[in-house]
Amino acid sequence: MSAPRWGSCRASLYNLKLTSILEEASRWLIHSGIQEASGGVARYYRSDSRQNAPVSAEITGYAVSALVYLHRATSAQGTKADCLDAAVRAARYLTRRAWDESSATFPFEPGSPRAYFFDIGIIVRGLLAAWKVTGDNEFYGRAREAALSMAFDFLGDGAIHPIIALPDKQPLAQETGWSRSPGCYQLKAALAWLGLEDEHARRMFETVLQYALATQESFLPGVDDQEKVMDRLHAYCYFLEALLAVADRKECRGALAGGIDRVATLLRRIAPVFERSDVCAQLLRVRLMAHHLDAVTLDEEAACEEADRAASYRVRVDSPLGDQRTHGGFWFGQKQGQMAPFVNPVSTVFCAQALHLWQQHRAGQWDFELWELI
Repeated sequence: MSAPRWGSCRASLYNLKLTSILEEASRWLIHSGIQEASGGVARYYRSDSRQNAPVSAEITGYAVSALVYLHRATSAQGTKADCLDAAVRAARYLTRRAWDESSATFPFEPGSPRAYFFDIGIIVRGLLAAWKVTGDNEFYGRAREAALSMAFDFLGDGAIHPIIALPDKQPLAQETGWSRSPGCYQLKAALAWLGLEDEHARRMFETVLQYALATQESFLPGVDDQEKVMDRLHAYCYFLEALLAVADRKECRGALAGGIDRVATLLRRIAPVFERSDVCAQLLRVRLMAHHLDAVTLDEEAACEEADRAASYRVRVDSPLGDQRTHGGFWFGQKQGQMAPFVNPVSTVFCAQALHLWQQHRAGQWDFELWELI
């Protein structure tokens, strides 16, 4: 099973029933078992071994943001109610079980001896989304505490430490992998500070923004290994997503336009070797949002290709690797034309949101606020 070739934009995509994609993605998140009884969400499901990976605080944070978005975007009343209930259960998992009171932060996983700046930013954004729709101050209060820990525990001289050890909160030695090194991708996590609508927090975002703009040119390709470049495209798209919050600035519009072109070129070049569905979706989301913010003119043909690719990763029960625990989710990616046996919550929610926004754009019914970016 493989995705369509680059350079083809199937007319059938224009008539895709994207409402069903949203509803099926919602059902997968809620009923497949990827959200466990605790409310936490597993990092991924393996279709070959039929097992979940461990619950992840970061992925649970993404799931909260996604479920809040799906609550608003889906039309079926029963699905809307289920999404909100699942979002609240995931948010309460974060505030009550994932939070380490002694360290006053979110560890990577329960009991983990380390914490990531990026993960905490994603969690804060999820909790703020839950607070917006429920008004529950438990979510806002924990989000604010975690945002403070991002500032006190991770900011260093001229950079943001990507990982700290717990409980002493000392920065760990940097490694070559992008997630273990500081970089422009950290700007998406810094969006958490903007969500607090606090002047001191905004100034911290500005500090990370200037760092990200100064270092982003060297992030891509960053390594020689093409598969690792694809992974870095995923991270670089986080930087582009965060720039949308400041797309009214000339320097940021220039970085957005240049960054979209760089990702598009590298994605198409590397895809025959290794392709990630989330990169296709992230690039499409950035294109659409930048266009509707009047920041970057949309390349319709390229966007259609990327929508085609994202849609091709949707899991169906009758697919070779599919089963009832995968239907409605999206595959993580493929290597050499072979689908990897991972159904990933992040891949699922990025693709579902990207395709929903593509439908809105094609129908001339754009309805999106930037805080809803998953």
